[in-house]
Amino acid sequence: MSGALRSFDGVKRMNITNLLRVLFNSLNTGSVYALAALGIVLIFRTSRTTNFAQGSIGTLNAYVAGYLFMTFGWSIWVVALASMATAFVTGILIDVFVIRPAAKVNPISKQIITLGLIIVIVGAIPFIFGVDTYQLSRFFTTGAYTVAGATLRHNTIFVVLLSLFLMSAIFWFIQYTKWGLAIRVTASDETTSRLMGVPTKTVTMLSWATAAMLGTLAALIIAPQGSVNPNFMVDVQVNAFFAGVLGGFQTFYGAVIGAYIIAFARNFTNFYISDIWADVIVYSSILVFLYLKPFGLFGKKPIRKV
Repeated sequence: MSGALRSFDGVKRMNITNLLRVLFNSLNTGSVYALAALGIVLIFRTSRTTNFAQGSIGTLNAYVAGYLFMTFGWSIWVVALASMATAFVTGILIDVFVIRPAAKVNPISKQIITLGLIIVIVGAIPFIFGVDTYQLSRFFTTGAYTVAGATLRHNTIFVVLLSLFLMSAIFWFIQYTKWGLAIRVTASDETTSRLMGVPTKTVTMLSWATAAMLGTLAALIIAPQGSVNPNFMVDVQVNAFFAGVLGGFQTFYGAVIGAYIIAFARNFTNFYISDIWADVIVYSSILVFLYLKPFGLFGKKPIRKV
């Protein structure tokens, strides 16, 4: 499922209406990328693991939501809460039974195992939920504002506000609470933190659980644009990872800003230049930028003190 804007009716002219259409769509898809990217960076900072399975974990729990939605007719609000709960449990199980044993063998193996998780999850989905796809509705199915000829749906407003609220709450939690301090010191030096009495295992476990919930929420937002199928979060995973790289893995807010930049850049090039070459242009530009600034927009080169 591509989060990029595909096409609009009318002539592709550089006017305020078309720019607002690109912007509104970018706010929606950017929020999806930002939620997934924040989960990836959160795990990287606490577990030193690049979670390539963030999208697949979101897909698994989106299937839970889709199954409840289509089988029992529950509202999207109820199935969203249910799938977030299963995502929390999923994150804990992955950390305890998959990541921790791998870390004892070789830290690099954690990266490889997250790639293996993609295969396991995608392969398990048909056995658990069958081969049929599922549908999910938007949180708000009706209602929209018209701004200079461009349509701004109520659902888009809700998604953006919810995403910004959750991301702000996470930033506040990390910066101003005791557990947030534990996350920051674990991210700085896990071994030293553990020797100082910080419950690093609990920190990493909750980080995986939180990241799984963020990935699931991203899946629930993007799913109504198509259907819930084993590969519908591939595009989100790729762009979330690029967002983390662009913003810099050393900061939590960098990934969020990078996500919105990528969403707007993809939609803008898709609409005004070419829907075929949009991804090539955007990703190539990011690679060139990283060549000039390898630690991202807000990342800094690590300094080792002797």
